[in-house]
Amino acid sequence: MLSIKGLNKTYANGVQALKDVNLEIPRGMYGLLGPNGAGKSSLMRTIATLQEPDSGSIQFDQIDVLRDNEGLRRQLGYLPQDFGVYPKVSAEDLLSHFAVLKGLTAKAQRQEEVEALLHQTNLWDARKRKLGSYSGGMRQRFGIAQALLGAPKLVIVDEPTAGLDPDERNRFLNLLAEIGEQVVVILSTHIVEDVTDLCPRMAMIVKGEVLLQGEPQAAIDMLKSKVWRKRVSKAALAEYQQRFNVLSSRLVGGEPQISVHADSQPEEGFVQVEADLEDVYFLKIRASQTAMSAQA
Repeated sequence: MLSIKGLNKTYANGVQALKDVNLEIPRGMYGLLGPNGAGKSSLMRTIATLQEPDSGSIQFDQIDVLRDNEGLRRQLGYLPQDFGVYPKVSAEDLLSHFAVLKGLTAKAQRQEEVEALLHQTNLWDARKRKLGSYSGGMRQRFGIAQALLGAPKLVIVDEPTAGLDPDERNRFLNLLAEIGEQVVVILSTHIVEDVTDLCPRMAMIVKGEVLLQGEPQAAIDMLKSKVWRKRVSKAALAEYQQRFNVLSSRLVGGEPQISVHADSQPEEGFVQVEADLEDVYFLKIRASQTAMSAQA
């Protein structure tokens, strides 16, 4: 169990990245959902002991993370949003090098673990290839392989599927789901489908504040019978956005299709549809934006 209480972080430029963050994260896949700039990476870096908060506490099992950074790092596997590789080194050699840095100094044990991870991440056939020749999805799978060195009990992956094609994304998500059966895995992302598909529990963070946490389906149930959809003309879109609580709009057949949050049919032509996590996501973001505008 990872327990986060009263976490606050303000950077030197005055940006408050984390605002009284409180989370209880059990074993399994846990989704941290929010738009770019929401504070997800700041929270991940703080949990990973790469930066210190201004206040608050983090407890992982019996480890006081802020007092015992090394204790946490021995249990941690971390795949940041942006990570570099040596392009002229093979995956096998670099993974072996990382294994030494993680304390796997016995050659036989190190070789056994490296080979197992290359098989697990489906990189065995490409193990001799230079990392500079890898596709984006292959590099991400190499990233999770290095994060799993040393059998960590806490795994953090930050925006891991951004930029991947659908096949690579599915392969990567299947790999995460397999890992999440045994340890705490925090999946930080702005992609709603990743959380819907993988995570039995989640939190939603916007502007450094946790707006919602719990089971994705419970959040969706709050919008039951309250999401309505209609195709409108481009010329009328702005008017609808003024009159109704428009959650989202997307082009369908060249015309905007809007989703509206309302207790009853907003007007003739609207059709009630089943809510999903994306509707919850946009509702919380719109509410946060409205609250901030009111305070300004």
